[in-house]
Formats: sequence, structure tokens, C-alpha cells
Amino acid sequence: MPPGGGGPMKDCEYSQISTHSSSPMESPHKKKKIAARRKWEVFPGRNKFFCNGRIMMARQTGVFYLTLVLILVTSGLFFAFDCPYLAVKITPAIPAVAGILFFFVMGTLLRTSFSDPGVLPRATPDEAADLERQIDIANGTSSGGYRPPPRTKEVIINGQTVKLKYCFTCKIFRPPRASHCSLCDNCVERFDHHCPWVGNCVGKRNYRFFYMFILSLSFLTVFIFAFVLTHVILRSQQTGFLNALKDSPASVLEAVVCFFSVWSIVGLSGFHTYLISSNQTTNEDIKGSWSNKRGKENYNPYSYGNIFTNCCVALCGPVSPSLIDRRGYIQPDTPQPAAPSNGITMYGATQSQSDMAAATPLLQSEPSLTSDELHLSGKPGLGTPCASLTLGPPTPPASMPNLTEAALADVIPRKDEHMGHQFLTPDEAPSPPRLLAAGSPLAHSRTMHVLGLASQDSLHEDSVRGLVKLSSV
Repeated sequence: MPPGGGGPMKDCEYSQISTHSSSPMESPHKKKKIAARRKWEVFPGRNKFFCNGRIMMARQTGVFYLTLVLILVTSGLFFAFDCPYLAVKITPAIPAVAGILFFFVMGTLLRTSFSDPGVLPRATPDEAADLERQIDIANGTSSGGYRPPPRTKEVIINGQTVKLKYCFTCKIFRPPRASHCSLCDNCVERFDHHCPWVGNCVGKRNYRFFYMFILSLSFLTVFIFAFVLTHVILRSQQTGFLNALKDSPASVLEAVVCFFSVWSIVGLSGFHTYLISSNQTTNEDIKGSWSNKRGKENYNPYSYGNIFTNCCVALCGPVSPSLIDRRGYIQPDTPQPAAPSNGITMYGATQSQSDMAAATPLLQSEPSLTSDELHLSGKPGLGTPCASLTLGPPTPPASMPNLTEAALADVIPRKDEHMGHQFLTPDEAPSPPRLLAAGSPLAHSRTMHVLGLASQDSLHEDSVRGLVKLSSV
């Protein structure tokens, strides 16, 4: 039929399959839009972040809220019940000084609790692998099984040998004076201790604020305790001791809280004053890292030999920047294209002739037969359109069973057997993909598998050629 024919060709038209569905067989090259995320959202340590990563705390913050309640309640009662009487009877400077101490205590407490104590970033997989290679080169490769990396390195600081420990969690050699906090699960630079009262670790970046907090809190506690007693004594001189307690019951509660708190707070302030003057940390002092008991030549290599210099370095030196960049954006990974499917996995899409040729190497490596060699007597040629075939679901070429040469000869005769073979009439020929009708010469114990048409008639022709080549193999 001429190419411009209308009727039969319209029956062989194929419906276009939509490739924009949300099925798993969607195009692998399509890029998905991922919202930009900040680094604090995927931070590996056990920390809590607030205000879009600006505030960083430990997860255990219950004791921190207790600290806030004790300071706020005690100071609030003092300002409400004691300061008015003391300002009239003694001097208005008392509530002014108490207010300054209170705001200084709250400022240093929040600064200590909400800041990065000096967390060291963990090694990336590439950095960890590079460190492993360096260890193998330094110690020599071993062929007998897995050898874990050494846990320590030694460096010389001011003539003193200092060991650097390897952290298997962060995959780094910790710098001097750093330690891994088991509660926050982070390596902290110049780690002092983890303080539950402030809800954070105390390290290089917030130690000075912690010291100023406990020192100012000691002054505030002593100040409130002293003037609460003054208030009670002045009232007892006028109305008696019992009447003074009845007139100001809040003073009793303040005195009790301050009495039991002042000893621990003042003692803690004195201990850290000693540490600052000798340029030590709580972790080093508890372990006795620079104690003379370990040897006569053991000394603190970080001390400047002068109390004033040590205090200036700890309290007046510059604050180092944060190393974790918790508010920075995570750079999304570039999506890699998927491996070629070779025209097999995408069953629902229409495959072109070149894709089918790539999927069937036999069509490329051997010469193909012409349509005249496969033309059957009394049947239309392979190049003519099919008018009444019932289209079945497309089947990939890889799923066809192997056809023997004898079985294929029943369907398509060879060229040299054209003369003596009895051909079927068009009425006897079965219509794919249905089974052969009963009584047909081909209706024996064979089931005919026919490829679904994937392109137009040219694809049907290539499929038959592929079957011929498979039979020859």
C-alpha cells in the first residue's frame, strides 16, 4: 500500500506513553530540587540548637533551668522585699549595686550556656582515609589482617613531651589539651569540664565567661546574704526577732538559699582562680598531668611562669572563632547520571531502532537478511503495514525463550526450503499474541511467543531478523 494510504495505517497507530509520571521508572537524569540546609541541622554531636543555630547547648539542660530559677527567684525576692526597706533606712546604692551584679551574672551565664565551647569538627571520610594512609606510611604496611591505627602521637611543647590521643569517634588526633566529652559527644579544644549547671561544656571559647559567672555569682550571693541579715537585724531591733520574721518571710527563704549556696560557689571560684593563675584546666588538675609526683622533670609547658601573665592570657586574650560553622549551608552533592539501561529496563517507553540494535549485538556483528529473503508466498511482505494485529504489552527481548532451529522453521521457512514447504493460508495463520487455533498444522506442543511492537513496522522487521540470527547461533 502506498505510504499515503489512510485506512490500514491508522489501525497500526500507537498511543503515546507519558514519560512524566511519578513512577519509579522516571528518568534518572532529572534533578530534584533540594532545599538548602544548614550544618547545625545535621550536626553529629549530642547538642541542641535554637534560633537557627545561633544558640548551642547540651541536650541535658534540666539543671541549667534549675540554676536560672534559683538566681531569678532569690534575686527577685531580694528586690521585692528587702531593697525598699534598705534603700530608705541605709542607702539607695544597695539596690543599684545588686542590680548591676544581677545583670552581670545573667549575662555571663547565658554567654557561657549559649556559645560554642570550642568544638573541633570531625574528619570527613576523605580526611579520615588520608589519615589512615599517613599512619600506614609512617608505621609500614602489614599484610596480616586489620591493624587499628595507633592511639597516640608525641609532640614536644616547650621541652615537654605531650601525647596526642586519637579519637575513634571524630577520626582525628586531638590537639594538645583537647578532650572528648562523653555527654556532648564532641572533641572540645582546651577542654576544662562539662558543667550541668550551665548546660554546656566549658572549653577554650567560653571558659573566661564561665569564670566571670561563678566569680560574680559569688559576689551576688554574699551581697544578698549579708543585706538580708542586715534587714532582719534592723527590723528585730524595732519590733522583735519573731515579728521581724513575720513581717518579711521572704528574707528567711533568701537567707537559707544563700547560706547553703555560698560555700560551694565561693569554693568553686577559688579553685578556678588557682587554675587560671597556674594556666591549668580542671581536666589536667584531676588527672595530675603536670604533678611533680610523676617525675621531677614533669612540669606544665603551658604556664608562662608568672601569675599575672597567666591571668591576662586566660581572661584578656582574643576569643578564637568557632571552627564548626554551624550556621553555614550544606553544599548539595551533584547528582550522578544513572548507568545506561540498554533499552531493557524501560519497558513502557517506545524504543527506537538504534536502541534495539544496541540491545541485540547480533544485529550489529552479522549481515542482516533482506525483506525479500523472508517474503512468504501468499502473505504480505515485512515492509507492509499490519492492519489487524491485536497489540499486546511490550516484552523486552531478553525475556524471550530460546527457539531451536526446528521450532523456528515451523514459523519462518528457510530460503532453500521454499519449494517443498506447505505454506499456511492467511485464514490458518494465528494472530499474535493469541495461541494457535485448535486443528491448525502448528497447533502441537509449542506455544508461540511474539514480541510486542515497540516502534513501527521497521522494529517488527528487526525483531524477526534477530530471531533468525538467534536460531543460527
